[in-house]
Amino acid sequence: MKFFNNRWTKFAVASIAYILLFVVWPGNLWMLLGLPFIFDYFISRLFYRYVGAKNDALRKKYPLYNSIYGWIDAIVWATVVAHLVHLFIFQLYVVPTSSMEKTILIGDYLYVSKLSYGPQVPNTPVAMPFVYNTMPFSSKKSYSECVKWDYHRLRGRGNVKREDVVVFNFPAGDTVLLENQAATYYDVLREYQSVLGKENGRKQLYSDYTVISRPVDKRENYIKRCVAIAGDTLQIINTQLYVNGEKQPECAERQHIYFVQSTSPLSEYAFANLNITEFGEYGNCQYWAATTEHDAELMRKYKSVVSVERCNETRPSIDIFPHSENYPWNVDNFGPIWIPKKGTTIALTIDNLPLYERIIDQYEGHDLRIEDDKIFIDGVETDSYTFAMDYYFMMGDNRHNSADSRYWGFVPEDHIVGKALFRVFSKGEDGIRWNRIFKKVE
Repeated sequence: MKFFNNRWTKFAVASIAYILLFVVWPGNLWMLLGLPFIFDYFISRLFYRYVGAKNDALRKKYPLYNSIYGWIDAIVWATVVAHLVHLFIFQLYVVPTSSMEKTILIGDYLYVSKLSYGPQVPNTPVAMPFVYNTMPFSSKKSYSECVKWDYHRLRGRGNVKREDVVVFNFPAGDTVLLENQAATYYDVLREYQSVLGKENGRKQLYSDYTVISRPVDKRENYIKRCVAIAGDTLQIINTQLYVNGEKQPECAERQHIYFVQSTSPLSEYAFANLNITEFGEYGNCQYWAATTEHDAELMRKYKSVVSVERCNETRPSIDIFPHSENYPWNVDNFGPIWIPKKGTTIALTIDNLPLYERIIDQYEGHDLRIEDDKIFIDGVETDSYTFAMDYYFMMGDNRHNSADSRYWGFVPEDHIVGKALFRVFSKGEDGIRWNRIFKKVE
């Protein structure tokens, strides 16, 4: 026991732990400057002699001061530890939408591991703890951009894999309409420009709304399933997903919209009996319902049901990425599209530029211009581009009710927050869902 109570032993143990956590893990040699402070705390005690001892004397002399100091000390340490855990170990994510049903339900509280892929060093380190991008009961920023750090991810246990359920910063959330944050800025801008033209539409939008920008780590968190990783080629044909030419298996909890035709009206109980929460009537004994293939098959067995057909959109949509008439895609028939991989060089043309222009000028920070059908990057004419990051393609399990990569494109690696591992709590309209608590997310 004397060995472990020795101050040199304590100094050695603390130093090793500090070097592993703050020097080796982040790969930052500057953090070695913290070792003199550890040496002083355990060995030289200079700070205590000139400051700490005086503070201890005051605590002994004034009971009220001692009490206040004790509370402040406990609150500060608890705040620091909780904030570091939130930044580098895990965070809780409350599911706000039905885009991942039935895999994840509204009201699920998820444990999101930042160690799975490696935690990010914050882009904006000067920020209010436990507050995301705006102050409570206010529209003011909860962070300052006086200090900005470049993207850096610490070592994790692995990389993003296909079928992982991932929490990430919303890529299209870099620009926000302050008075209408539920709408995506780029969607609203396209609506304005379709009516007023490119320049006038943008001017009118900036006149109608307060437009702000947000750094990567302060963009809204989304949760989706990673269906394709860097280097993959993805395609959706008649609602079926293919990756690298191989048909991907259907997840048991994956939902699509089905059109139901019956000979007599179907009651709400008929849908509730199959745990279908999203449905509606669009004609005489004609219904739509968001459900799984398994439950759709059960509905086909209803005596009054004539047919149950999965929705399969065939008309092109300009709302679908890359929002170009040269790519007549939709949610059910999409691609093929190649997912960019770090270090890979592609031939860059006017035809494929819509797929990758946002990567070049927004995510990887280059000056991209087009003049006379020629492409200029940082003022230099080019016909190729080498990607600096890996990218991912994310989709919701509720395939016809999910704003995902089919609408806004790729998710850069610097937007990845963590992996959803399990539910720590779940509460719906009917109360606590005890059967979902501590269940693994698959």
